[in-house]
Amino acid sequence: MNKRNVGMALSLVLAAGTLLGACGKNNDNKGGETTKGGGKDKAFSVAMVTDIGGVDDKSFNQSSWEGLKNFGQENGLKKGKGGYDYLQSKSDADYTTNLNKLAREGFDLVYAIGFLMPAAVEEIAKQQKDSKFAIVDAEVKQPNVASILFKEQEAGFLAGITAAKTTKSNHIGFIGGMEIPVIERFESGFLAGVKAAKPEVKVDVQYAGAFDKAELGQSIASKMYSSGADVIFHSAGATGVGLFKEANDRKAKDPSKEIWAIGVDRDQADMGPDVVLTSALKRVDVAVKDLATKTKDGKFPGGKVALFGLAEDGVGLAPINAKAANKAEIDAAVKEWVEKIKSGAVKVPETRKELKAFNPKE
Repeated sequence: MNKRNVGMALSLVLAAGTLLGACGKNNDNKGGETTKGGGKDKAFSVAMVTDIGGVDDKSFNQSSWEGLKNFGQENGLKKGKGGYDYLQSKSDADYTTNLNKLAREGFDLVYAIGFLMPAAVEEIAKQQKDSKFAIVDAEVKQPNVASILFKEQEAGFLAGITAAKTTKSNHIGFIGGMEIPVIERFESGFLAGVKAAKPEVKVDVQYAGAFDKAELGQSIASKMYSSGADVIFHSAGATGVGLFKEANDRKAKDPSKEIWAIGVDRDQADMGPDVVLTSALKRVDVAVKDLATKTKDGKFPGGKVALFGLAEDGVGLAPINAKAANKAEIDAAVKEWVEKIKSGAVKVPETRKELKAFNPKE
């Protein structure tokens, strides 16, 4: 072989080596990916789909979003794709579309907020098997879905103790959104609390049939107040906004009149400092943040149910309004019952059937 041919052969060998080396580097980078985002680890991202009440319902959805925002901000995430975000559902037809959209956008965890979405979550979870989902207030038995439930009856019980200790007319009210197990737990616990504190108190119970009808909530509250109720507890989402409007309007007309409203899910004191007595807390924000943190840390509880009650700091009671005449007495009573419930000495009824058999003295 002459010198020219030897030179060409060496050049070809070197070129082939360079190409092989480049291919090897590309494969190494790809093999090093730990998330969907590329060569570098991408930040953990999380999003939620609201129910039809909207993200600013002053209640359930808003509390969920606050928990998601807290998680995002504490982990240095930005609102939007690749960080933390939400999609708002205008009708139940939007649930599957919104869940699918967030999953396809690559969010590491997608929440479905509310009991209305189990069918949609199950459908999309089966389609998007590599995505992780969580649902609040319902259970979906899929390996890539974590379910979050609460002991709403325990928060409702404390609200019932408070209402019974506050009423001067011995007449109070309960406004529910829709007759579903979640709201039945609030109602049953509330009535049990009233029974434990002051069994002679009359309780009006009425359901609005919706979580997004403030005008309907106001109409129901107006009738209850007019019939003699002086404390009303709502578990009705955005429908409950109407309760606060009615209470504020009546208080404005007659500041000397004892008119109280009890909020739900989040501390709703901002809905009327002169009329909001307290709120039955359902710490959806705590649960949402807790599950996001576990998932980020590689501990996603797929296929399992996380149950939050008083013992888990998942439910509770907001501070009693300082304007309540017997605030100290109420605080003492609430503290006493919290200890009994946490210790297991008292099991709060979660259904109307259990309520009938409930004896607070046992």
